[in-house]
Amino acid sequence: MSGALEGIRIIDVSRVLAGPFCSMILGDLGAEVIKIEHYKTGDETRGWGPPFVNGESAYYLCANRNKQSITLNLKSEEGKEIFRRLVTSSDIVVQNFKAGTMEKMGLGYESLKELNPTLIMASITGFGSTGPYKDLPGYDYIIQAMSGLMSITGEPDGSPMKVGVAIADVLTGLYTCIGILSALHHHTQTGEGQEIDISLLDCQVSSLINVASNYLCSGVIPGRLGNQHPNIVPYQVFSAMDGELVVAVGNDEQFKRFAAALGRPVLAEMDEFIHNENRIENKTKLIPICEELLSKKTKQEWKEILDAAGIPNGPINTVREMFDDPQIKAREMVVEMDHPLIKDLKLTGSPIKLSKSPVKMRHHPPLYGEHTEAVLEQIGYQPDEIKKFKQNKII
Repeated sequence: MSGALEGIRIIDVSRVLAGPFCSMILGDLGAEVIKIEHYKTGDETRGWGPPFVNGESAYYLCANRNKQSITLNLKSEEGKEIFRRLVTSSDIVVQNFKAGTMEKMGLGYESLKELNPTLIMASITGFGSTGPYKDLPGYDYIIQAMSGLMSITGEPDGSPMKVGVAIADVLTGLYTCIGILSALHHHTQTGEGQEIDISLLDCQVSSLINVASNYLCSGVIPGRLGNQHPNIVPYQVFSAMDGELVVAVGNDEQFKRFAAALGRPVLAEMDEFIHNENRIENKTKLIPICEELLSKKTKQEWKEILDAAGIPNGPINTVREMFDDPQIKAREMVVEMDHPLIKDLKLTGSPIKLSKSPVKMRHHPPLYGEHTEAVLEQIGYQPDEIKKFKQNKII
């Protein structure tokens, strides 16, 4: 079975995480992805470590499978010409230079669409192509701070905290994928290409969902709640006899079953706890009761009891425990790939399960410039020309 995006060619001139993560997802779905790297240094994440595996950075490996890598000097006229030739035979360009950089190089969307009128160009920046911050660099950590995310993350009496992964980059990669797939559908209907303007800050603000809505509707500035929920109780971390677990009671019917599972069904009949709004008002009374009762059994015992009662719950796993979980194994969320330097390379699998056009792990995360000669030959350059490009530091 062929991939859903087979026949689509993507030129990926992005680096670090948001852009590469986006193009990797599209590559997983069958698109041909040509990753263009700086002719001297390559993607910065190649040097982000430890850990390294036989010289390859684990960070780089996480977001670059199903791609080919070529090196190119985009500041040279010859390098720009190679890029233009690639664009004429491609469908999509993904780039994450600062706003206006591609235009200064003569490689902005307006210039490139003259060569390829159906081109889709996704431009990822920290703050977008408009507004007072458009010329500023954007990094995930800064975006987490400016978006309000850190102000609502952490314990109430503690410091603001970032999320444990570069969540703004990840969300931006996903939003960029959505934009690209939408633009491809528009192209199918109209034959038109278009530019997609994606901002890390916009994406992170959008992801505040109910917290942002709570503020817009009430005018009350949200604060940090630690592991509690602003709109639902009980919905937090609890300590069992041998560790911690999360219990998420989402409605009144679930609370009845939860109270019964705790051995205290009367809790669900009390006026101060009968509805979610009552439980929110009286959570300082309810939570200590739940804490005491949940501390009397192990995580596994509670999992069996709460699963049987239909109460959403789960242990707080380490990453090792997560990868050892039978559900993770059943869903094939670890994949092994052949790699020229790494024996039995393990990578996180794809969460996208398509019945007719499944995700395939076709190519290992490429070595630096691994496919430069092959790609240039594919678009018409002769071996002697490629040799000159190397001599002149074009590739």
